[in-house]
Amino acid sequence: MSATPTIAAVDWGTTRLRVWLLDAKGAVLDERRSDEGLLTAQHKGFATVLDRQLQDMGAAKDLPAIVCGMAGARQGWVEAPYVDVPSSLGDILGAAVPVSGAGRDIRIVPGLAQRDRRAPDVMRGEETQLAGIAALIGAGSHLVCMPGTHCKWVTAAGGAIQGFGTWPTGEMFSVLAQHSILRHSIGDKPAKVSPDSKVFRDWCGEALSDGDIGARLFGIRAAGLLSGLGQEDAAAALSGLLIGAEVASAVRRFGRRETPVVLVVSGALGGLYAEAMRLAGIAVTIADADEAVLAGLVAAARRNGMLAEGVAE
Repeated sequence: MSATPTIAAVDWGTTRLRVWLLDAKGAVLDERRSDEGLLTAQHKGFATVLDRQLQDMGAAKDLPAIVCGMAGARQGWVEAPYVDVPSSLGDILGAAVPVSGAGRDIRIVPGLAQRDRRAPDVMRGEETQLAGIAALIGAGSHLVCMPGTHCKWVTAAGGAIQGFGTWPTGEMFSVLAQHSILRHSIGDKPAKVSPDSKVFRDWCGEALSDGDIGARLFGIRAAGLLSGLGQEDAAAALSGLLIGAEVASAVRRFGRRETPVVLVVSGALGGLYAEAMRLAGIAVTIADADEAVLAGLVAAARRNGMLAEGVAE
């Protein structure tokens, strides 16, 4: 490293862990990724995992750390109580919870709670990504889509998070592909789906037309038996149905906005959602999810006085 680290930024997911070393301006000096997410850290110990990661990166024993994600869950390191929406991004980041007895200054960013009897919901980790795209949602009214195992759709206005909803589309794909009759159509290892796939687009379009996919799911199995739908196309069909239904449902719930939907995503999943929205006639602005979470952690460090105000170079 050419400069001395000032702070560590940590994104602690359920299965994955990402650690960045940052200088005094918030610029990245080093980065590590591992499989030591929540499920592993629960057994090894969160402090043990983080201390070893930082030691291997050559960081000082007392280097401060700003953390987001599942480390703040009830079953995590220290519970960081949810902040209720509506709430400003600044207030969310400012509610970071300190970890006592860690031997270094560690703060964990809280998640968000929607305490609506008709639409109760929670998120943890995505709030930091939202802070990382503040420049895109800081003024006016916006709808944000954050694809993943549990996809979040978020309404923001004037730099505050107003509400959100969760669609477990990724989990539904996994469950249906592995534990339903569709496993015979898709095979043991689902093929990767391309947004260029005509099958994906066709089945997505069907779901977008009314959002009702219950009667269409078994059609994937029937198409394999009757018209030779192969495993690769069966995976594309299932993906198209589920993503199309999600987009249709979210539009019914939140309505269409004058501004493009902000799509926060990394990797191939972004192409599938972007294509589904194109088919639905929805304009999108794409923000990289990895860059967003890092930017959000930098903002959290500054909000908590762990980094001086400034712009990373």
